[in-house]
Amino acid sequence: MRIWHVSDVMTADVVTVGPATPYREVVALLAAYRINAVPVVDADRRVLGVVSESDLLRKIEYAGTDRPQWFELRGRAARRKAGALTAGELMTAPAEVVLATTGIRTAARRMDEAHVKQLPVEDLLGRLAGIVSRSDLLKEHLRHDDDILADVRAAVGEATLTERTGSVGAVVDHGQVTLSGRVERWSTAVLAERLTRMVAGVVFVDSRIAFDVDDHDLADPVPAYFVA
Repeated sequence: MRIWHVSDVMTADVVTVGPATPYREVVALLAAYRINAVPVVDADRRVLGVVSESDLLRKIEYAGTDRPQWFELRGRAARRKAGALTAGELMTAPAEVVLATTGIRTAARRMDEAHVKQLPVEDLLGRLAGIVSRSDLLKEHLRHDDDILADVRAAVGEATLTERTGSVGAVVDHGQVTLSGRVERWSTAVLAERLTRMVAGVVFVDSRIAFDVDDHDLADPVPAYFVA
């Protein structure tokens, strides 16, 4: 079965800035391209940090503030951003990044945990390869049911490859999958359900697969290489 990765949904043509890019120029780029963040890269396109709208808004908030207690409450980062004139001084670093080979669900979890709206994407050499946003990760749920069904059938086929008897059928309706049929082992039924959940665009799985032999104490039904 094919698992979607960040490279399938990311934007490869990325607007970037260098650490010496002036504050006003960063603001102009965000406005011109209607984006909410830019990676800050060095001459080798290695990601040094990210300047987001939040960083820019903090600059506005901090500007002109001379109350010592205000800086004490917010720490040294507040004082640094208050006087920031370049992307390198204003950026959040180190940046939260993902590899192009990262599964999109792993990327979504990373994005949620880091409380960011986008992640710079690196290749295996550590160079900027693209950027992925929240809206990019939602693209899997725009897939047509027929495309999802084809992938579900492939997933089920992998799960039942070693079965001598039995069969599993699938129906997809707006990303909701219903599995039915009968297989030899409990582990096969569970594997079919779990691999189906990993198919891009699947939002819910209702497994009605029956089985003849309960082997749940004998083996882990999900091989490690299927974890995205």
